[in-house]
Amino acid sequence: MVASCDSQRSVFRRIAQQSYTEWPAYNSTPLYDRSSLGGLEEDIWAVASTWFDNQAHNSVDEFASHYPVAYFQFRPHDRYSGATQYEMAQLFRLFLLKELHGWTHETPLLTYLSHHPDLGEQLGLENVPDQSTLWRTWHERFTADLRETIEAAAQTILIKAEDAGVTVPREPERKFPSHGDDEEPAPDDQAILNEAGSITDHISRIVFPAFSLKRDNGCEIHENAYWDLQTHLGLRERLAANEGARSFVYESTRDRTPLGHAHREHIRDLSIEQIREMYRRAVNRLLDEVAETKEFFRAGIVAIDITEADPFTGDRTGHEDEIIGTKEKTDEYAYQWATVQLVGNAVPIVLDARPVRKGESRKEIVEDLLDSAQDAVHVDNVLMDREFDSQHILEMLSQRGLSYVVPKRMQTSEKAQAKRLLQRGQDRYETDRKLHLGKNEWHETTLIYRRKEDSEHNDHRQYSVFMSNHGGSFLTEYGYRWEIESGYKSIKRFMAATTSKDFGLRFFYFAFACLLYSIWRAVDLLVQVELTGEYEHSPIVTADNTLTLLKKETGIG
Repeated sequence: MVASCDSQRSVFRRIAQQSYTEWPAYNSTPLYDRSSLGGLEEDIWAVASTWFDNQAHNSVDEFASHYPVAYFQFRPHDRYSGATQYEMAQLFRLFLLKELHGWTHETPLLTYLSHHPDLGEQLGLENVPDQSTLWRTWHERFTADLRETIEAAAQTILIKAEDAGVTVPREPERKFPSHGDDEEPAPDDQAILNEAGSITDHISRIVFPAFSLKRDNGCEIHENAYWDLQTHLGLRERLAANEGARSFVYESTRDRTPLGHAHREHIRDLSIEQIREMYRRAVNRLLDEVAETKEFFRAGIVAIDITEADPFTGDRTGHEDEIIGTKEKTDEYAYQWATVQLVGNAVPIVLDARPVRKGESRKEIVEDLLDSAQDAVHVDNVLMDREFDSQHILEMLSQRGLSYVVPKRMQTSEKAQAKRLLQRGQDRYETDRKLHLGKNEWHETTLIYRRKEDSEHNDHRQYSVFMSNHGGSFLTEYGYRWEIESGYKSIKRFMAATTSKDFGLRFFYFAFACLLYSIWRAVDLLVQVELTGEYEHSPIVTADNTLTLLKKETGIG
């Protein structure tokens, strides 16, 4: 059988019905746009996970030729600026096919296409490029990031095809941690799930007792049922309490379960400080558990950032201090939450979360979150976005003995310097700078100018400026900050839906989602260590598996 319009529609219909899959990814998060390679990798993973379950789809070649890429903008990843004979989308498919077969040179690809002329038609090629054109495309036209995306996408396709029983042209590399020279087989899915089940059970019995609704004694519904229901809401994207409570009745093994309105009322009785205290207590228990492994270091780099709930356009009378403006300064309003999270080589646990209210300074927010973080772990370095570009914040970090990397807003002097660097063709530049604190006090920092590769601009905007109190050597660490954005994407998937304007309820939903995310990443660390003896940052336990195990197999329910 071959792929048809009907079989392809069936695949995308199934994807649309899945709770945790949004295709294409740029529709679901501001983290990606139509040219984001990370989003393209996620999209290919989402489609490949379902594609090969269809009986008509038994060829990785067909996946390469049929996967829809019309929405994706390849232009930022094309180093050629003039007119070309072949479109980037066609060449992307060609090299995806080459990578799927594991050919190291272009000649086998050309030979294969000559023996399969119908495949060339499916790839949209009137004429097959010659060997030199293909070589130049890969080495000169494609950016390095696009080449890496093609390689990663091919691995994903091969793994998903093989898992579905489809014959693949080469064995995919399944990247599980190894034990050095002693090559042991990677754990299979069932072994991972079995280990995750027991560890999740253990973790939940340690973490969830840190939460309390402070109800009267003798209540008929056990308090754990409320946390069980909240986890159930996290399992279903955009599920509100009333609807979730009704479906929970049928999925729970409990005799009595909370009603949606009762669940909300108990949570609304909690103050912001009570929620934060319970959250910190739960995270400290989680940290104590993972700290028993030598693979977890209770020290490292933290990232502080602010995320927004869905924009609000209705009446906010009486809530002006809570439903504040968006970062983009539009006419819309939004609840905002700030977090501090471990990043880098550490397991990415959200150490603390707090709301952002009107009138609070960024310095207050950073100090508050750092107090929590430093109580829980040893902090070495702090990464923040440019909205925290403040000399008073930087001075506070230095006084705490912390190093930092923060992007700087480009003012007149920075723009002028960037223009001079552009004229000289200089990609990187460092200079010391004193920032005025007032009353003849100054903060000393280093400005690092870095030219962006493949920038869409042709003027001074090709440069970014960073500030660091330890020079440019720490600049590479700023790349770790993307993990907090990636974490927000998962956290928001775990949040229950609500239209309530109750500030405490809104914050609790966000904080509980942060906890579920942190439990997932901690469980993954412990499963990897138990099965392989090592920890790699890329998880082998899925968030979906962890939440399902929390709801169905553990002591919280």
